Amino acid sequence: MFAAYAARIDRDQPLSGLELGERPAPEARTGWSTVNVRAASLNHHDLWSLRGVGLPEGRLPMILGCDAAGIDEHGNEVVLHSVIGQTGHGVGPDEGRSILTEKYQGTFAEQVSVPTWNLLPKPKELSFAEAACLPTAWLTAYRMLFTNAGVRPGDSVLVQGAGGGVATAAIVLGKAAGLRVFATSRDEAKRKRALELGAVEAVESGARLPQRVDAVIETVGAATWSHSIKSLKPGGTLVISGATSGDRPSHAELTRVFFLELKIVGSTMGSKDELEDLLSFCAATGVRPVIDEVLPLDRAREGFERMESGEQFGKIVLEV
Repeated sequence: MFAAYAARIDRDQPLSGLELGERPAPEARTGWSTVNVRAASLNHHDLWSLRGVGLPEGRLPMILGCDAAGIDEHGNEVVLHSVIGQTGHGVGPDEGRSILTEKYQGTFAEQVSVPTWNLLPKPKELSFAEAACLPTAWLTAYRMLFTNAGVRPGDSVLVQGAGGGVATAAIVLGKAAGLRVFATSRDEAKRKRALELGAVEAVESGARLPQRVDAVIETVGAATWSHSIKSLKPGGTLVISGATSGDRPSHAELTRVFFLELKIVGSTMGSKDELEDLLSFCAATGVRPVIDEVLPLDRAREGFERMESGEQFGKIVLEV
């Protein structure tokens, strides 16, 4: 079957290890289901995999891709929850959790195999491309906002780095949930798009906000960390799920953290139950993922290049 896969690890030039070509189709396995992929979406996790983060060379070649929607062997339209081993289903009770492609072949292929427990029904209201955007970036944003930040309608939230998948999701979900959303970006066009999606104000990265906020959604890391801390109200919460600009900020702002009794919460992906809630939320409210571009699988390299450059606003989807 045709697939996009990591053939080599290169920390400095990750795309040099990306190849497109034939790979073995999944074999039948007890407790697992094979899904015919209709759409899959890119995440920064795929670039990190090509750099060898979470993916050692001994597991190559590895088909990339965490997210997908498709049709299972019984003809059901399904969405994949891409955290494998979270409950032991399909892998045994002693295996720790991993994200698809860290141990098991991914979704950038004509077929993918996952534990049957990891499949959820695709709501009829969502297209395959829309559903394929939800299991990583949108699920991460959902958990960050509603589980770990604990915000309520009427609260204020700062979303750093408008344009990325998680940040875009947080703006849309926050607006739909009645939050007052602020956003930042270095790019004027992305700030304008953030306003169109429902942010009440979008400012340049590092610029002072008109008010301090109840929570910050942080995925950028070192470049925005100090600004995130300084933007919080006393007792506010910073939720972090990524560090695309690096994980070592020059100013940790520790004095401000303890003096204002700020909370810093790490967040990774989300549970199957949260994904089910997110799918229902989108189906019921009309909220839809922001899609930057849809490409056929054989043009996957173009999608990777666009994501690596940071040009995209929203999700890049590969159709099979």
